[in-house]
Amino acid sequence: MESNETAGYETKRNVKDSVFTKLFSDKKYLLQLYRALHPEDTVSTEDDLKTITLEPIFVKDIANDLGFSVKDKLFILVEAQSTVSVNIIIRSFMYLARTYQEYLEETKQNLYGSKPVKIPKPELYVIYSCDVKTDKNTITLSEEFFGGEKTAIEVSVNVITEKNGSGIIEQYIIFTKVLDMQKKIYGNTEKAVRKAIQICKNENILREFLEEHEKEVFSIMISLYSQEKIYEMFEREAQERGRAEGRAEGRAEGKAEGRAEGITEGIAEGKEAVVIEMIKDNFEPTAIQRLTKISLERINEIKAYLTNKPQLLNDQT
Repeated sequence: MESNETAGYETKRNVKDSVFTKLFSDKKYLLQLYRALHPEDTVSTEDDLKTITLEPIFVKDIANDLGFSVKDKLFILVEAQSTVSVNIIIRSFMYLARTYQEYLEETKQNLYGSKPVKIPKPELYVIYSCDVKTDKNTITLSEEFFGGEKTAIEVSVNVITEKNGSGIIEQYIIFTKVLDMQKKIYGNTEKAVRKAIQICKNENILREFLEEHEKEVFSIMISLYSQEKIYEMFEREAQERGRAEGRAEGRAEGKAEGRAEGITEGIAEGKEAVVIEMIKDNFEPTAIQRLTKISLERINEIKAYLTNKPQLLNDQT
């Protein structure tokens, strides 16, 4: 949910730059999420909520999807996941430990003193937007990792799915499923994103949020789809590199004969290979420029070249 830059054939998916984090960065919707989790609390307001999401300073720093406190008495950490993994228990524990560390530093409490420090009560949640086979509403460290045996610590994570989600949480889950459905129909394309947004607005799914931030949501989803495309390309290239050396060299020589000066050297690079994929999926040049940071002149140059050399486009698929 936790850049778009590539280095060689490595890329890091910026899962934090997501619709989920965008949605709940707004206190208005954050309050709706809190009330979906705690419907009994009808008096807390936006002013009672404080965002405490971990922000990474370095690339390898841990960073969670969402953390917020309620009246400085309750810490709620929420992860949004599209795949099921019990490792979310360990990650949530790490996020909570770091959150407490930052809280103690911020409040200048002495962890080594004789008096007990004062910390908010924690609650951990995972929201699954995928189909979940288990009916468990809670997963624990002892059950999932130690066969139920008690250990020095226990961690409990509340599981929220479409079955038990409510309010804005249920709407978010449905929104992600509509996106996935349109992606299956239209692929990683602008059309898939636009169709999903329109369907959700028509069905009153996150309608107010989408009307307020449609352009931003569109850019976020296109960016994430583009990153998926990068991953697919890198996987294909890794497979190619693993094949017989002679065949790989022969293919490289064959391609070299048909390359035009300047254009094809750029196509061999990671980012411009993504441009080819996006051109194939009929992305507008302006959208490609915005997501890849490659100049419009270069994008149009590649597009014109591919029109005359369609075999190169086929080689990238």
